[in-house]
Amino acid sequence: MKIHLPFLFAGLCMWCCPRVVSCGDWPQWRGPHGDGRCSEAGLPVRWSTTEGVVWKLELPEAGNSTPVIVGNRLFLTQPDSAGQRRTLWCIDRESGKRLWERGVEYRQPDPTHSTNPLCSSSAVTDGERVVAWFGSAGLFCYDMDGNEQWSCACGEQRHIWGYGSSPVLHGDLCFLNFGPGSTSRLLAIDKRTGKLVWEHSEPLDADGTAEAKFQSADYTGSWSTPLVAEIAGREQLVLSVPFRVRSLDPETGRELWVSEGTNALCYTSPLTDGSLVVAMGGYNGMTLAVRGDGSGDVTSSHRAWRHPKTKQRIGSGVVHEGHIYIHNDPGVAECFEISTGELKWEQRLSGSGKGVNWSSVMLSDDGLCYSMNQGGDCFVFRASPKFELVSVNSLGEPTNSSVAASNGWLFLRTHQNLWCIGGKRD
Repeated sequence: MKIHLPFLFAGLCMWCCPRVVSCGDWPQWRGPHGDGRCSEAGLPVRWSTTEGVVWKLELPEAGNSTPVIVGNRLFLTQPDSAGQRRTLWCIDRESGKRLWERGVEYRQPDPTHSTNPLCSSSAVTDGERVVAWFGSAGLFCYDMDGNEQWSCACGEQRHIWGYGSSPVLHGDLCFLNFGPGSTSRLLAIDKRTGKLVWEHSEPLDADGTAEAKFQSADYTGSWSTPLVAEIAGREQLVLSVPFRVRSLDPETGRELWVSEGTNALCYTSPLTDGSLVVAMGGYNGMTLAVRGDGSGDVTSSHRAWRHPKTKQRIGSGVVHEGHIYIHNDPGVAECFEISTGELKWEQRLSGSGKGVNWSSVMLSDDGLCYSMNQGGDCFVFRASPKFELVSVNSLGEPTNSSVAASNGWLFLRTHQNLWCIGGKRD
């Protein structure tokens, strides 16, 4: 048999090269860009517990993390029923069958809140490796077949409400907002070896900020996941921390700029439109917009606007065509103009279950926002300066997770099950 060398070479390349992340993947917390935006249109907008369900997988214990997907593999962090083992599941995307499970036992005291189960951080994958943070048990990296590549003992993470930030892969580095607690710091780790490249400590006393002098350590901290994006013509890593938002050079960890203006609790991830950075505080917190082209302390020079008091915000928003869309803790969705901070609309979203919302908003490429409240109601509303509710879809199961999308399907994690919603695509 005669074999043509070009075809043989192409076949060898497909066999030897690691899989790369494609536009239909959801490889990290908040999707391909880390900002809640999905590159797909035509996603499901109506379903129930009996209609539109491709498969569902029973989970042994409640969890708040969101699944991440690359190709035909889905990864989910999951505590076990004994409460001492932290695990990472690999699931076949098409069938919902669990392919493998890896994890670690940690028997030391590991405080958290009843609403924030262990393994609340989502995993991250680049198609060659998958990284999961298990709090004080460490940061772990596996290949696609579940073989451990490295682990990093980052130290003890202690806070009365536990942890929730997710690792981020960018270039050759893995970033982790390690905290909250007395050892809070931003870590940059070589994704191939697990070796520390740089770190940026975040002092608990917030460098003497006036508000911090009266703030208990129990009610101070950042659960925010860092965002890496091109902002004002340069690559920046931005992170919301107590009382301020920081921008760092992702390669070196050098601080580019910092602005005060948030409050002691930071849950949401930063947002950007490529020019402005928006950081949101938590309980009765503040919202701050900063121009991203500054240097040093830009508190007085580059703040575009600031809301001194807002609703409680746990989940993150999205930016679309000059507006921010967010679903707040009290169950109220809002639309703001990003350039001015002007409120365009606010709407209470009511479903069949509990109205409280911790879900971050996912935005489809055709301008639809998806978010789930704690009662398992998923709201689909249009990303428009004029409010339009498209549908309400109830699973009737409690959840604190967010919607993930991959190749035309939606993946919804509740405390009881992982649901795959959609239909077969051509």
